[in-house]
Amino acid sequence: MQWYYESVLGWPTAPGTPVRLRTGVRFDVLDVPVQAGHAALRRLGPPGATPWRPGFPVALRGGRMLLLVAAGGAEELPGLLEWLEWGSLPLDLTAVGAGGLMEAPLLPATGATGAAGSAGATDATGSADVAGSAGAAGSADVGRAGRGSALPPPRPRDHDGRARRGAAVWLRPPEQEGGAETSLPALSAVGGTAAAPDLARLVHTLATECHRFRLSSRCASPRLARATR
Repeated sequence: MQWYYESVLGWPTAPGTPVRLRTGVRFDVLDVPVQAGHAALRRLGPPGATPWRPGFPVALRGGRMLLLVAAGGAEELPGLLEWLEWGSLPLDLTAVGAGGLMEAPLLPATGATGAAGSAGATDATGSADVAGSAGAAGSADVGRAGRGSALPPPRPRDHDGRARRGAAVWLRPPEQEGGAETSLPALSAVGGTAAAPDLARLVHTLATECHRFRLSSRCASPRLARATR
């Protein structure tokens, strides 16, 4: 797995186990609750729906969603939140940039066998694995999933139980053709370009959904307390 990230994608790793990717070199990471992340991706629309909306890489780890953005995006986050008038609100939206580390997601399986093997599997949030339900569609759908389509990649076989213990997995794996960095959201791509969506729009959408998720969680807590009395 380390060879793939270093030799195929050109992403530097840190020594040790599990494999960890160095942030701030080829990409930064935005970290949000998985529920808010899924809602934000739905609002942004499926990748590839328009020329300026490619499938930038997204991973899941436990109850968190990790969205890869262009290197330097972590430093821009505080200023963007202030500019977008989110700075005064407590948001569960953080960034990992220069000097940070991200656990390397498990590599997605390839081929129809991998898709069939994931049927009935669930992701880290307990939601049904879309790739499993689409496994019967054949290897063509699997190929699209591996190239950053709306379909999550097939779940790799969990021989050592890492995925069940909350190890990082790809929801939308990085592109290999033309370099993964070309699809990363960047601040310079104002309004979005053919290469990457706009980082400001992504941050605004994530902040909105993080705020909604926080409010819904607070409203649900009193109802849960009353129900357990």
